[in-house]
Amino acid sequence: MPLKDEEINKLKSEIQDLNNKINASKEESTNFSSQIEDLNNIISQKETEIQELKNNLEEKEQLMRETSANLEKTKSDLDELKIPEIDAGSYSSEERITCPMCSAVGSNIKQVEDKTKVLSYIGHIPMYAKKNICKKCGYEF
Repeated sequence: MPLKDEEINKLKSEIQDLNNKINASKEESTNFSSQIEDLNNIISQKETEIQELKNNLEEKEQLMRETSANLEKTKSDLDELKIPEIDAGSYSSEERITCPMCSAVGSNIKQVEDKTKVLSYIGHIPMYAKKNICKKCGYEF
């Protein structure tokens, strides 16, 4: 039983529609492929930017560590150069200085500056250590 012309035309039109759909799908596929390539290019650019920013961050962190270490060294150097605090008196009122040679105490002991020992400088004026001298026997301690 031969196919009728009508059925043949109907089948040809369906084939044509299917071919059109295949062509449309191929075009969409190529469009999607080009979009994927564009997105992959953008991703690779962003990855290089991220790597550059990471390198920049590492450099800045290294600089910050070096600066911090330098700051700590400078602080310690300044602490070494700090002027010592001057006490109102190195002895409390209950303590008494006694001469180790003759055991004299109180007003028989006088304090003088020991000009051989400079403790620090305030401005250009030197601060000297103190030494005790016994008035009875003349012993210096």
